[in-house]
Amino acid sequence: MKKTLLKIIFAVIVISFSACKETGKKSVSQKIDKMNQYDQIDWINTTNVYEVNLRQYTQAGTINDFAKELPRLKEMGVETLWFMPMTPIAEKNKKGPLGSQYAAADYTSISNEFGTVEDFKKLVTEAHKMGFKVIIDWVANHTGWDHKWTKEHPEYYLKDSASKDFKIASGMDDIIELDYGNPALRKAMIDAMKFWITETDIDGFRCDLAAWVEVDFWQEARTALQPTKKLFWLGEFDPTENKDYMTVFDAAYSWQWMHKTEDFYKDTLPLAVLDSLLHDYNAMLAKGALPLWFTSNHDENSWNGTEVEKYGNMADALAVFSFTYPGVPLIYSGQELPNKKRLKFFEKDVIEWDGTYQKSAFYKTLTSLKKSNPALDARAGSVKRLHPEGAQEKVLSYVRESNGKVVLVLLNFSKDAVKFTLDDVAIDGSFKEIFNGNNEVKLNKQSKYSLAAWDYKVYLN
Repeated sequence: MKKTLLKIIFAVIVISFSACKETGKKSVSQKIDKMNQYDQIDWINTTNVYEVNLRQYTQAGTINDFAKELPRLKEMGVETLWFMPMTPIAEKNKKGPLGSQYAAADYTSISNEFGTVEDFKKLVTEAHKMGFKVIIDWVANHTGWDHKWTKEHPEYYLKDSASKDFKIASGMDDIIELDYGNPALRKAMIDAMKFWITETDIDGFRCDLAAWVEVDFWQEARTALQPTKKLFWLGEFDPTENKDYMTVFDAAYSWQWMHKTEDFYKDTLPLAVLDSLLHDYNAMLAKGALPLWFTSNHDENSWNGTEVEKYGNMADALAVFSFTYPGVPLIYSGQELPNKKRLKFFEKDVIEWDGTYQKSAFYKTLTSLKKSNPALDARAGSVKRLHPEGAQEKVLSYVRESNGKVVLVLLNFSKDAVKFTLDDVAIDGSFKEIFNGNNEVKLNKQSKYSLAAWDYKVYLN
């Protein structure tokens, strides 16, 4: 009951906030045949994203300490490193002893907690040499109460009509909102973003609460920054809910899928609920909008629970889905451990690494598959849903195919062992199952399949 009430309250806050900002938005047609009109970089189609929570990653919690982990993450197949905000944190109205990384005091420097801009430049250089891409969190909607702009440029902020002070961001009293009706603020924000491109050579931005900022600002920013470097633009919004924002962003959060799969697992909902939602994502995929699939991130882990708490025995099957369905998969810091605790947000709470990385091999199998198999290219590979005869209410199954390469994915989204057949013309020939030693099997229309409870299998031709 408490969880449901919190969800309703949060939804009302978001809807109300969006409504009051709507009048300041530039109108964008929802009838869009092709979403993103910008030049896009090919590596996005085969990449994965690993979210780095510097504060909790090591005891020191610094950029230099994290750099020691690069070889291990490279071996696991991580492609793109996303760093949570590293900017100085505002002191006024700070949450807890350390504050929120999302309450910036300056957009063009790094907090002493994490290191220096020079430290980060060195890390990006080393990461690039090893083949990584690097993106950073960008918090454009708001700053902390004593960001340097509050003194230098108070006109950059929205004001509260009652208090005559800066306007508090919806539901979060440690941050204040910026005024995107001010052209000078827009230019200053774009200049700050450009700083990180020119000074540290980053490869993109993960844009926090992107749909809380007017869409035409993001259009202006991407247009202004693209001549400097072609970037990966990842937005924190759901593409099925904020279609106009997909005219700018390359990929966006699959929030609806993340919430609905948790409800599916905990409330024993019918598989048709997920089928219906996938239909919506497929419609967006057809227009070039890529979902970011995930089972955990910094918000979910800290406030709503680990992937084990939320999905139980279904968590691994959902991870397999994230890497094999069209889109971009995300791994959060510690999922390779696996981390089974909620990490505190406003204070030090280090991931309890034990040196074993029990799920590293699992993720390496998935990252290698995503990178090497053209059928799993986010845009080039097609996806076809199958209908498992005898288990249609329990098994999510689909085929990805491109250039003669076929990937068959079987996911048992139920607590029951199942047996079934598949009547699909693409399934005919020699296949290997990647989670079973790549043992070769012959598959055709008459083949019989079996899956244990919450089990998964991925076959390659």
